[in-house]
Parts: sequence; structure tokens; C-alpha cells
Amino acid sequence: MTRLVRAVAAGRFRALFQKEFRQILRDRRLVISLTVAPVLQLILLGSVLNATVTNIALGVVDESQTPESRELVAQLTQSKSFRLAGYYTSSNRLGDAISTGAVEAGVVIPYDFARRLLRGQPVTVQFILNAMNVNTAEISQGYAQGVIQSYNAGLAGQGLHASFRQIAAQPVTDRGAVDLAPAYLFNPGLVNSWFVVTGIFGMLLILNGTIIASTVMLKEREFGTIEQLLMSPASTAEIILAKIAPVFVLLSAMALLALGVIRLVFQVPVHGSLVVVLGGAGLCLLSGIGLGTLLATFTRSAQQAMLMVFFINPPLTSLSGALMPVEAMPAWMQPLTVLNPIFHFGRITRGALIKGSGIDTLWPNLLALFLFTLVLVSLSVWRFRRQLT
Repeated sequence: MTRLVRAVAAGRFRALFQKEFRQILRDRRLVISLTVAPVLQLILLGSVLNATVTNIALGVVDESQTPESRELVAQLTQSKSFRLAGYYTSSNRLGDAISTGAVEAGVVIPYDFARRLLRGQPVTVQFILNAMNVNTAEISQGYAQGVIQSYNAGLAGQGLHASFRQIAAQPVTDRGAVDLAPAYLFNPGLVNSWFVVTGIFGMLLILNGTIIASTVMLKEREFGTIEQLLMSPASTAEIILAKIAPVFVLLSAMALLALGVIRLVFQVPVHGSLVVVLGGAGLCLLSGIGLGTLLATFTRSAQQAMLMVFFINPPLTSLSGALMPVEAMPAWMQPLTVLNPIFHFGRITRGALIKGSGIDTLWPNLLALFLFTLVLVSLSVWRFRRQLT
């Protein structure tokens, strides 16, 4: 440590830092990977990975052809959930349209629809769904049930469904009823993108840190200039630190840019401390840099490093809870998420930004990130030093 301080004072470290920084900036692909790519990934994934389904193509078979049936179709198609794709003369043709993908759902209104309603009799409306995509089919069913409930409430208001309600005191023998009054904390608007983008944020830090660090570390070996560094007055620790520091600085700028996109584009609130988020982001970046540097010591070219990254990144992404809740995973897989730095950073980001949690609540996740950083950076420095000596 004393030698490193002396090196900084003597200007050797500053010279190495400037050399590495300029070398990174000369590579346009790296600059684009550090600026444009993360922003595009965050915007695209945050917008596409949304559980909300809208504008479902709806086909209609209206055998009743009455004002009541047209009102039902209007309520189904006037919402953002369904989009009227066309009318069909029979249920067979509607089924063919669903099988060819022309529509995703269909409703068949029977000929005696209005007559049974006017008589106060129950009537069945067939709702056909394309269950090839189970998630879309279940969501469409829920939307249709909600529209039908609203339609029934309107019929009751028009007096089509007569009912008797006792206004006096209820008899003692009557049973009570339970009413559900939901209250949504921290995300009252149920904005799904808040969960997604805060998880993708950690993925970008780890994955980009891994790729950029491994690429930078292997450039000296590919260009054959590693021997020149070894012949310089700089020590091994100075060389390693000078390679890590510029990558960390540039990736930190990327993290600030991504955080701005999260706030301005997706309107994610900031209820907690940004210092906690930035501290967790710094540890997450160092973990990614340590992992990328460690991978670079096992490979001889950037192509080999990229291949190893593709083997490591999918498990990290799948077991992070960044895109899907951890509770949706099988029970035996959920404990594995504790060994993932992306999981802990996701807890920090969501807790600090959305819930307003402080360090008194998030310190276990910060401690886990610190341990990941310490282990990965120590292993990478040890392996890299062995290759230089």
C-alpha cells in the first residue's frame, strides 16, 4: 500500500491511468457499449417486458343484433383491453380466425340474448380464447369478466334485473358478509415497469461491467504490448489498478445515465436515499469488473472471453429476480438467488427508490454486495498478478 501511495505521488499511476483512459476512448465500439447500448437496453426491455396486455384483437359473432348486444360489444371494445377486429357470421368462422391468428379472442352472443335479459333470466355468452399463450389467455379472461360485471351493474341500474333488498334491520339469523378493500402500498398505480427497470438496472451494471472489463484486460495481450508494461517502472499493483480504475469511472458514468433514464423516462419515484443506491451501484460495478477480469485470466482472446460470458450471464440473469419475482421460481431454486449480486442490488434499488427504505433495512444486501466485490476483485487481482509475474 505504501508503494502504491508513493507511485501515485510520483505520477506513475496517473500516467498509466491516462494511458488506459485514452485507449478506451479510442475504441468506438467500447464507447457505444458504455453509452448508447445501456440506454437502449433499459428503454426497450423496460417497455417490452410488461405483464399488462392491451389491444387484444377481438372477433364478434352477434346472433342477437339488438341494442343490448351492441352495448355489450361496445363495452368490450371501448376499453384499452380489447380491439374490435371484425364481425363473423358463425362461431365456426370465428374459430378459424382464431386458429389462423387473425384474432386472439372471440365472443359469441346468442340469438335470445336480449329476450332472456328482459325476462330476468340468466344468459350465457361464450368467450373463446387462444390458449397458445397461457398468460395472455388468463389476462384476457380476467378483462372479459370485469367488463361483464360492469355490464351487469348497468343492467341492474336499468331495472332489467329485479331484486328485493330489505331496508329495515337485518334478521338475527342472517349471516354477515365480508367486503374486500385492497390498498396498494408503494406503487398505488400498479405500474409494472417500476419493477422491471429497477431489476434491469442491476443486470446492466453486472453484464456490461463483465464484458467491458474482460475486453480491456485482454487488449494488451492481443496487441502484444503486455511486455512493455512489465518493463516500465510501474509495479504489478499499479498496472492492475490503472486498468480497473478507468473502467470503473466510465461505467459509473453509465450508471448515472441509466439512473436518469429510470427517473425521467419511466417516472420511477425516489422515496429513499440516492446515496444508498449509488453506493450499491458502485459495489455492483466492482463485482462485474472483478468477474470480467477473472474471466480474462482464463482466456487468450476477447472472443473466448465473450463466449465464457454467455455461459455465465444467463444463470445470473435467470436467478436474479430482476425480470420475474423470486417467489415465482421453484422453491428449491429460490435460495440460490442469495448467491447472485444482481438479486441484492435489485433489493437495494427497489427498496430505496420505491419503498423509501434506508441503510438500516438494506444493510444485509449492501454487506452481501461488499463480500461479492471483495472476493471477485481479490481473485481477479491474484490471477492477473500471477500472469504478469
